[in-house]
Amino acid sequence: MNKTRFSTIPRISNVVARRIFLDRHALAEAPVGSAKGPDLLNLIERIGFVQVDSINTVSRAHHKIIFARRQSYKQGNLAPLLERDHSLFEHWTHDASIIPTKFFPYWRLRFERDRERLRRNWQAGRRAGFEAKFDEILKHVSDHGPVTSGEVGAGEKRGSGGWWDWHPTKTALEYLWRTGALSVTRREGFRKLYDLTERVVPSAHLRPQPTEEQTIDWACNSALNRLGFATSGEIAAFWDLVRPAEAKAWCDRAVRSGEIIPVEIGTAEEGCYRLTYARPDLLELEEHAPCPTTRLRVLSPFDPALRDRKRTERLFGFHYRIEVFVPAPKRRYGYYVFPVLEGDRLIGRVDMKCHRSDGRLHVNGVWPEPGIRFGKGRLRRLEAELSRIAKFAGSTKVTWETGWLKA
Repeated sequence: MNKTRFSTIPRISNVVARRIFLDRHALAEAPVGSAKGPDLLNLIERIGFVQVDSINTVSRAHHKIIFARRQSYKQGNLAPLLERDHSLFEHWTHDASIIPTKFFPYWRLRFERDRERLRRNWQAGRRAGFEAKFDEILKHVSDHGPVTSGEVGAGEKRGSGGWWDWHPTKTALEYLWRTGALSVTRREGFRKLYDLTERVVPSAHLRPQPTEEQTIDWACNSALNRLGFATSGEIAAFWDLVRPAEAKAWCDRAVRSGEIIPVEIGTAEEGCYRLTYARPDLLELEEHAPCPTTRLRVLSPFDPALRDRKRTERLFGFHYRIEVFVPAPKRRYGYYVFPVLEGDRLIGRVDMKCHRSDGRLHVNGVWPEPGIRFGKGRLRRLEAELSRIAKFAGSTKVTWETGWLKA
């Protein structure tokens, strides 16, 4: 963070920066419009990816991310794009994500780099013997079709030592997926079914073979376009396809060519600015930044707009850490707490859970941010949004814990 008083570098105020950032993440407009078929695919292409996560206290992360942007979305709308059309594929950005398949060719660089990195790391941190399973798995899948990790590895001792205590065949399946030989063709429940990549990814997206230089250029350009403004480190982290040094070198070249310029972005701390990069035309938005709807909406903890917790804190003054892995007595808020967005501000967080046995969404607590008051109007908007979320998640009512407002 640069606390500068005098500078020839252009500046964008914090309010404008927040509005630009939310617009790039499809969170400035009202959450209306079609959310299936080509329209849903276009939305995911616009924001880049949606993260997949197993926690299902209300709905899984990928569904909640989409619902926050398009409230006509139904949880069944995603499967045709993933499992029938294969216009989306599942792989890794910073974590497991659903990604437009038109971007698949650029993941070849990740496959190549992960072959040695994962082999080296997993030789040290996984059970021995997984490498000997590669050919056996590929032949089995080729001959018999998609498999889950539970359907292979007969006779191997199943793990009891934690999430990563996989049997060797499970490790081999994950390795072959992470390095591109296998792809996830669908999920049953939340279990991945793996098939040969050539039977999952449409041939039009299998043929292109971009060079390393082309992949770096695509990854940096497309990341900056989706962020609006970013440091070289933030550009590298967006897709997690390129190394920080490669993103820095790309930024240096792009500045020299005039494709991007240094810009100081106002932070939530008054008088403080952070040096970033942006397209030259971003400066025009200082006068015409999109004004976000005042619609109150609840975001997934894994929303792409919140993925970089430090950036969220710099831009919005909102400190957020998920407490899933924090022992219950030490949690400040709750197990799985959702940030609340209103206009261009993050105004609080809500701890809630669907109790599916009796069809209710139960609110354990709402914590307003400092200086935010939940008066009658804001409470009505919160109640309306939680009612919409309850319906989306299959609940019929919203219930409230005694003393739920933690102001």
